[in-house]
Formats: sequence, C-alpha cells, structure tokens
Amino acid sequence: MKKVCMFGLGFVGLPLALSFAMRGCKVTGVDIDVNLVDELNRGITHHFETYQGKTIQEILREELAKGSFKAITDGLKAMEECDNIIVTVGIPVENYKSDITPLIEVCKTVGQGLKKGDLVLIRSTVIPGTTRNIIMPILERESGLKAGKDFYLAYSSERIAEGKAFDEFENMPAALAGIDEESTAKALELMSIVTKAPITQASSMEVVETAKVMENISRDVNIAMVNEFARFAKAMGLDIFEVIKVANTHKRVNLLTPGPGVGGYCLPNAVFYLLPKAEELNVKLDLLLTARRVNEEMPRFVADLVLRNLPVAPNQARIAALGLAMKDFSNDDRISPAHMVIKHLQNAGCTVKAFDPAVPSRYDYKVDTVEEAVKDAHGIVILARQTAIDFMNLDYYYRLMSKEGTPFIVDTKNIYQDDEWVTAKGFKLEKL
Repeated sequence: MKKVCMFGLGFVGLPLALSFAMRGCKVTGVDIDVNLVDELNRGITHHFETYQGKTIQEILREELAKGSFKAITDGLKAMEECDNIIVTVGIPVENYKSDITPLIEVCKTVGQGLKKGDLVLIRSTVIPGTTRNIIMPILERESGLKAGKDFYLAYSSERIAEGKAFDEFENMPAALAGIDEESTAKALELMSIVTKAPITQASSMEVVETAKVMENISRDVNIAMVNEFARFAKAMGLDIFEVIKVANTHKRVNLLTPGPGVGGYCLPNAVFYLLPKAEELNVKLDLLLTARRVNEEMPRFVADLVLRNLPVAPNQARIAALGLAMKDFSNDDRISPAHMVIKHLQNAGCTVKAFDPAVPSRYDYKVDTVEEAVKDAHGIVILARQTAIDFMNLDYYYRLMSKEGTPFIVDTKNIYQDDEWVTAKGFKLEKL
C-alpha cells in the first residue's frame, strides 16, 4: 500500500487523491482552506465528477469510510505518514502577472517535512524551468537533503478536463520527467497506479513543463480564431455555427465552437506562464498575446448584442443571465466570461439577475431560482448550459418576462437551432 500526500484539494487534487485511494493507496489530502477540509471529511464536495456510474460524492464517502482518504490542514503532519508527495497547487494570475507565491509556500512546507527516500511529484502548471530552478532549491534548503541523492523529484503535467477528471487521469496519455533517471522511474511507478494510458518519459522536466503550457495556449489560440470568425459571420448575417459545421466537413479542418469568451483557471492564464520566460529570453509572443486579447474582448461583444436589442434605455433594462460557469455543465466559475458579460451590462446601467444552480459561489446579482432571474426581464442572455436549466421552456419564460417591447434571447451556446420555433414563442432571437 503506497502512502500518498496530496497538496491542494481543488479541481485537480481531489479527484486525483481519490483516484489513488480507489486503487488501494492510503491518501492524506492537504489544503489550507479549513472549511473545505471540514466539508471533505464530512463527505461533502460540490464538484461535478463521475466514475463508472458513481458520483464523486459517493466515491468520497466510500473512501472516507474505508479509511483510505482523509483531509487535513497540517502539511507537516501529513508528510510524517507519507513517502509520495504530490503538489497540485496552482499559480494565480492577476493583472497579467503570474504569482508563484502559493506554490513557493507549499514547497517550503514540503521541504520542512521531507524525509530521505521521499518522492516529490509536481503536477501544477508552472513557468518553464520552475521545478529545477525554484522548487528544487527550496526543497533542498528547507530539508537539508539533496535532490537525486536523498530524495526524488519529478514533474508531470496535468491534462484533465473538469467533469472528466477520473476518466482522464486513467486514460489520458501522460508525460513526466525527473531530476535524474531514478526520480523518473519512481514517478513512473507512482503514476502507473492511476494512469493506464501511455506515459511519455521526456528528456527533461523543462520539456514537460513547456509542453503543458503550450497545450493550453494552443486551445486558447484556436478558440480566439473561431471567436473572431464569429464576429465576421455576424457582420455578414451568417450563422457561425452553420459555417463551422460546413467548414468541418473538410477532413483536415477541425474548427472549435465559439462562445462568450474563455474561462477557467487553465486557458486564460497559460500565456502568462510562458511570458516571463519569453521575456527573459527576449522572445516575442505576438500571436499568443493577440489571441488572448481577442478572447478577452468577447464578453463585451456579447454584452453589446444584448444592449442593441433593448426595448428601453439601459438604465431601465432588466436582464436575466442564465449560466455562470466557465464552461457548460461545470460548477467552476473561476475567470468565467459570464461575469465579465454581466459587468459590462451593469456598467451600461442594466439590472442583471443571474441563475446557475451548479455554481455554489455567491454574488450580489446571483439569484436562487430561474423564476427570480427571468421575472420582468426584458431579455435573456445564455452564457453556459446546465442540466438543471430548462432552456426549452420558453412558454414559461415568456409569461414571466416584461412585455415592454418584444422579449429577446441572446444565445451564445447555439441552443436554439430552430429560429422559427423561438420566434413563434414570441421571442426575438439573437445568436452569437
């Protein structure tokens, strides 16, 4: 039975910890959030994850009952019982600058608790070179031990999509590299408990760190391209979703789907993990930064679609925003474009009431029912799909909404593919 210590119990750390626990490991999860730790130990989590017909809530309760998982806030105590340490703590970005402080603080704790023979596996998305140039010196200084001699150190990128974490930890090909061959072998042995897909052993940790950042940026760039296409198609009076469907009949074309922007912790931050190293090397990233700007402009574009359909002045308008998550069928609203759309509408003078039953976060404009959001609204803007929102109940929405002018819907998710059906229900439909 391997004993694993998981630092960080968020969207990556918790399902990864439970993935090890389900496969016979004894896992101690560490997080500084006292409320989160308390909830987890009581079997409570708000994540939307499933595995082989079980929800993450069911899995959590089962592993707690078996004694194979527990959560604590004391990292040093956790490390006393474990010899495999995995770090999943993220690097936040504010004002286009990455802040590595949270990761540094965790690594200090890890270093203080490090024992001879321990493996430290970094799974956070980092600025290329971080594991060797920043984390390793911290671990060595705090522990008095030497990497590659007294303890093992490796890096492996995290590639999961929220909502598919258990499946993708198991079946998504992975990549890793250690400070030396022994560290690589130790990390491979640990990861192979969960990951059944091929695991690429790269020549250096820097290769894996850089590949991870580039993977995320490539998706940000591809989304920016279709978001720009959407604006062009809108000006042409074309349905961008139909245009993309036709374009994708080409065997070498695979355009993504446009939306109100790009959210979450990974994609919007990715270029700002690469940028510090690029600036150090005097390498320009013009295309990548332009793509980021295009995606950042989409919430304003969506807000403008709402504003141009108002039957009253903006300061008299009431708007229902349906969906706050950063993507469809998620409870994660970090860096969600929905919040930026709402901010632009509020800045224009509109009153906005938003509904998303999956997102646990509270906001002044968030209400508890779809009825509260839609009642007396002049228009609806759809920003994320959720199973618990019945977007097809237009008769119900129409009865609730204001009749000052024609009620309208701005659909950024291509939910309503039959324009005539929506019009027959009494609405004006505006697509992305």
